[in-house]
Amino acid sequence: MRNSGYVYRNGQIHLRFAEPQDSSLLLQFIREFAAYEHLEDLVEATEGRLRQYLFEEKKGEGIIGEYAGVPAGFALFFHTFSTFLGKPGIYIEDLFVKPELRGRGMGKTLLSFIAGLAVERNCGRVEWACLNWNEPAIGFYLSQGALPLKEWTAYRITGEAITSLAAASCPG
Repeated sequence: MRNSGYVYRNGQIHLRFAEPQDSSLLLQFIREFAAYEHLEDLVEATEGRLRQYLFEEKKGEGIIGEYAGVPAGFALFFHTFSTFLGKPGIYIEDLFVKPELRGRGMGKTLLSFIAGLAVERNCGRVEWACLNWNEPAIGFYLSQGALPLKEWTAYRITGEAITSLAAASCPG
C-alpha cells in the first residue's frame, strides 16, 4: 500500500515514493551501491524486474531522495512480521546516498522517514543489515540509536541452493 500523501520536504532535501518510471534510476542507484560495496558481480536486477516486483506485484517500496533537485540516494524496504511482537516490521533492504552528497543529512532523513512510516503503520521494529567492514555506515547507524544484533547470525540461500531445497520437500 502506497502512502502518496506522506512526502518529506525540508530545505534542499526532498523525499518521494518511487514510481514505475523510476525503475531506471533505482537500477542506477543499485549498481552504484553494489560498486561501493565491491559486489557489482552480484547484481542481476533489471528495470523490468524492479517494475514487476516493486510496482506491479508490490513486493517492496522505494523512496527516492533528492538534494537540490538532484537524485542523491534511495531506500528500498518491505514489510516483515514479528511473531514475538505480533506486529509487522519494516526491513530496509538497501539505503544508499551517493558519496559526493553524503554529510548533508540525506541518510538520516531517509532513515528517519522510514521510522516515521513504521510508526504510522504500527510496526514494532525497523531492521537492516550492514557489511561488517563498512565502518562509516556502522558509525552512522550507531549514532542514530541502532544496535547491532550480536546474538543473531543471518543466513541465506540463493540460486541452486533454493532449487535443491525446494526439490527436497516432503510429498503431500
